[in-house]
Amino acid sequence: MSLDACGVTFAYTGAAPLFEGLYLTVEPGERVALSAPSGRGKTTLCRLLAGYLAPQAGKVLADGAPVPCGIARAPRPVQLVWQHPEQAFDPLVRMEASLAEAYSRTSRIDDGRGSRQGCLFDAVEETGLLERFGIRPAWFDRFPGELSGGELMRFSIVRALLTRPRYLVCDEMTAMLDAVTQAELWRAVLDCAEERGLGIVFVSHSPALVRRLATRCETLAPGL
Repeated sequence: MSLDACGVTFAYTGAAPLFEGLYLTVEPGERVALSAPSGRGKTTLCRLLAGYLAPQAGKVLADGAPVPCGIARAPRPVQLVWQHPEQAFDPLVRMEASLAEAYSRTSRIDDGRGSRQGCLFDAVEETGLLERFGIRPAWFDRFPGELSGGELMRFSIVRALLTRPRYLVCDEMTAMLDAVTQAELWRAVLDCAEERGLGIVFVSHSPALVRRLATRCETLAPGL
């Protein structure tokens, strides 16, 4: 049971390889920080681990099964939380609909209890994630551009956790937020990770944050 990058090689077109034969293992319950100078592939590795990019050689496995690349029909076992949450949401889709994409029983929530929005809120509220991450009912009817960065990040994290992933990849997740919100969101994420036994891979340029969160730090060398 682990998240494994096995001999992964990746290069962007016309550029030298960022990784050649890279190996990385993340166990459930671990919190692994990726360390490297800017431009050395931290974000790329996050996308490879979550299946948003495909390695040109090697493979990525989650608990022994290949991590699906490209558009996945089923929830991904490895969920990526982006640094800029606005990039993860369709600007023309209300937050209710975006959250519903991740909720496995969306097609069955309209059971006569009221509006679809109310039903979805009630159903997701039962998970405890809305309260834990401070999401308000009024936000469900808004578009991404009508929410602050902190509010949108809360939705991004909750949407990822609703899929019940086994591993969470956080790419500078709270870098754009104030210190109070950073601490609040990370505390909630760590509580969820401990309860579920999630493995976490994260990127942060804050040495203090890495010291507080990481159980292990992996340094990415050029062409590793």
